[in-house]
Amino acid sequence: MGSTSDPPFGTLFLANGDDATSHVSIITKVTVDPAIIPANAGLSIEQPAWDPKTKRFYTSIPTIANNPPGCVLGSTSPATACSGGLLVTDPLHPKAVETFFNKTTGTGVIPLTGCGPNGATVGVHDNLLLGCPPGNLPGDTTTLVINATTHNTATVNGITGSDEVFFNAGDRRYYLGASKAVGGAVLGVVDGTSVLIETIPQSSGSHSVAADSERNLIFVPQVAPATVVGAGGDTTTVGAGICGTNNGCIGVYRHDVDEDDEGNDR
Repeated sequence: MGSTSDPPFGTLFLANGDDATSHVSIITKVTVDPAIIPANAGLSIEQPAWDPKTKRFYTSIPTIANNPPGCVLGSTSPATACSGGLLVTDPLHPKAVETFFNKTTGTGVIPLTGCGPNGATVGVHDNLLLGCPPGNLPGDTTTLVINATTHNTATVNGITGSDEVFFNAGDRRYYLGASKAVGGAVLGVVDGTSVLIETIPQSSGSHSVAADSERNLIFVPQVAPATVVGAGGDTTTVGAGICGTNNGCIGVYRHDVDEDDEGNDR
């Protein structure tokens, strides 16, 4: 993703696969109609996700113009701020310039309500969970789930501020790096029915998460204290408590599926 370019763009690559000789190449650069992402507005595009069912890439767009009509780009007021969108790309028939979603081609930008997404991950039932931080959409207090086929949406209440999100196929749960959650940064855990199960406190600014589906291990980087590394460091004691030192670390959590979810459909 060319998220720091203005206007931002995505790049579709031909992957190398298991071939012994490298033949990675650029297929096309993908931009978005300037009526949706205007140039010189400081806008970006973020985390993509692949859905094998629809055979499409889904890319988070934190802010798009005129969504809702009359919104003001760059506004810090919830009353006038612009919401984001989700870019759908067909890698077999890519377009150099994408416009609003076209049902015939199954590609384009889907405007979202109440979400300025940074992260995207594909979970059960062809649903995508999107990380919706209030830094993109002031006043945002929820997380959004959208179905890749119908585009129906559901909100997950009680969790916000997610940057990176990750679906773990091993336990059929979503994990959210929610750095701006109310009360401080947390690891959010959401089940396959879009219900928030729990939140686990993390070091301030903690926003990345990944999972090992074979072992059901969840990994969350923890930043060292601000007293050690300065600006951007942990301003709480949470990270040091998780790490056991002031050096920063990667917190590892385990979900014992056999014990907790025995008999559930996985």
